[in-house]
Amino acid sequence: MSDKVLLVDDETDFLEIMAERMKAREIDVTTAASAKDALALVEKEGYDAVILDLQMPEMNGLEALKALKSKNPDIQVILLTGHATVQKGVEAMRLGAMDLVEKPADLKVLTEKIKKAHAKKMVLVEKKTEEKIRNIITQKGW
Repeated sequence: MSDKVLLVDDETDFLEIMAERMKAREIDVTTAASAKDALALVEKEGYDAVILDLQMPEMNGLEALKALKSKNPDIQVILLTGHATVQKGVEAMRLGAMDLVEKPADLKVLTEKIKKAHAKKMVLVEKKTEEKIRNIITQKGW
């Protein structure tokens, strides 16, 4: 099963090149050119990871991260930035980002992080499923 990724960046050339390179590595990638488009896509589809640019004009990556986490606390978000600072990194982690990667991103490193995000998502889904089953069993009193 391929990893399902939402790649969000306002630089369309970057989106096209990265999406093409990810698809060549058999990653199922969807692109969005704005945080608002990404939020709409996340409401319709589930992704193993959202890779989000930190610097975007309408809504920056930290604001988008906050909105994504408020809708789905389990969503795995990797922030991309060409302007990394310790303060932004700390704030991103505090808001629930899985990682912060500097541009230009090494695709091998990014692919490893996507695989970690997928594994983390699977663990969270498994825990929630076990909890639902436990609740059903205790409520039914079998």
